[in-house]
Amino acid sequence: MRSEERQRAEAGAGQGPAAVTSAAEARAYARSVVREKWDSPLRTAREEDVVDLLLVVSELVTNAIRHGQGLAGFEAAVDGDGVRVVVRDRSDVVPRGALGSGELPRGHHGSGYGWPLIVRLAREIAVDRLDGGGKSVSVLVPLRESGRPDTA
Repeated sequence: MRSEERQRAEAGAGQGPAAVTSAAEARAYARSVVREKWDSPLRTAREEDVVDLLLVVSELVTNAIRHGQGLAGFEAAVDGDGVRVVVRDRSDVVPRGALGSGELPRGHHGSGYGWPLIVRLAREIAVDRLDGGGKSVSVLVPLRESGRPDTA
């Protein structure tokens, strides 16, 4: 993501949907963004892409709650051909493997499947430490139109 776009998304992240305090609420909000802002009478997002979006949202929010000293902000907004998700937490620690290859771990040695799944399903992943402490994780989850052939 271009720096100015990420800064706009991060600035709004703390002011996102006030009710988002859990992964379930974040998923519901992200789904509503797809329905209200991406879908139209002329296009509808592929359900498998929406499922990918919801999985990424779940992993990011759960990581913020479990490992990031709490969820400090959440935002989901349409950005080009997908949904940009920004999650803020209170920890300065950048997750190990956050920008890895997406290869799934062979065994559980302190790291789970969450980050590799995020790396596989999202694009433009950025982890930035925030001036006041904590960090933001920004990702773009691509959406494709239902009924259109794959172009990748």
